[in-house]
Amino acid sequence: MVELQTSRLDSVFHALGDATRRRMLRNLAAGERTVSQLAEPFAISLAAASKHIKALENAGLIRREVRGRTHVCRLDPGPLAGAHEWLTFYEHFWTERLDVLERLLREEDARKNPPSKETPHD
Repeated sequence: MVELQTSRLDSVFHALGDATRRRMLRNLAAGERTVSQLAEPFAISLAAASKHIKALENAGLIRREVRGRTHVCRLDPGPLAGAHEWLTFYEHFWTERLDVLERLLREEDARKNPPSKETPHD
């Protein structure tokens, strides 16, 4: 089970590692697109677009349906949940460390600039 999850996560991050594929996913978030529509914003051939789409399919991030001679793709965001979960661990990791750094810097500032002990004039 863990190997399957690791393999899926590897596929998702591989797919997300390419700017063209990330942009394709963003376009699919607005709704279904044909392969031609997905390729259109890029200076790439339909064959190159198909390779990108295949990587997204292998990661489970999109589904392709054949309607006659037209291939229609739609977003399947489910696998992104696993990537988000993995990234959340590191978000917490860095948040905790940055919180400690902030506390230490505030303590250092307080030591360098102690509050004034003067009493206010009435």
